[in-house]
Amino acid sequence: MAGKEIAVKKYVVKLSGEERELLETLIRSGKHAARKLLKARILLKADVSEAGEGWSDSQIAEALDTSVDTVARTRQRLVEEGFESALAYKYSPASARPRIFDGAAEAKLIALACSTPPAGRARWTLQLLEEKVVELSIVERASDNTIGRTLKKTVSNPTCKSNGLSRRTVTPHS
Repeated sequence: MAGKEIAVKKYVVKLSGEERELLETLIRSGKHAARKLLKARILLKADVSEAGEGWSDSQIAEALDTSVDTVARTRQRLVEEGFESALAYKYSPASARPRIFDGAAEAKLIALACSTPPAGRARWTLQLLEEKVVELSIVERASDNTIGRTLKKTVSNPTCKSNGLSRRTVTPHS
């Protein structure tokens, strides 16, 4: 923990009165993402200005039930990237697996699924679509599960028995 305490001295949080008021309003309204509210609370606790509390990273982490690293990263982002950036969610494309179907490939898949099925078949199956998208070089490889998830996002899924577009029939009460 001693190593984390040094981070407090390196990235000092000094909020202006306007910034403090903005953070307090943000927390009071409670209509924001939990991640954003947590960062706002971290910044208020870490503030060493006259109005601030100036808590250490370990004290903040314990009080807000988060990790010391989250507190340290929030301090660092405030100092290095600014106030708005410290509150914003930072999406890292490296953290998630890249999508197999981009917009163009997804459109081709949907068009293929809506086309007439192969001879001898009543409809497209996920396995048939899987083979066909690779054969047509739409994508290098894809699993039937990926194809199903991609098609599930569309309103009309021709591989699904009931896609929700038909009206329910009302049965008479007995």
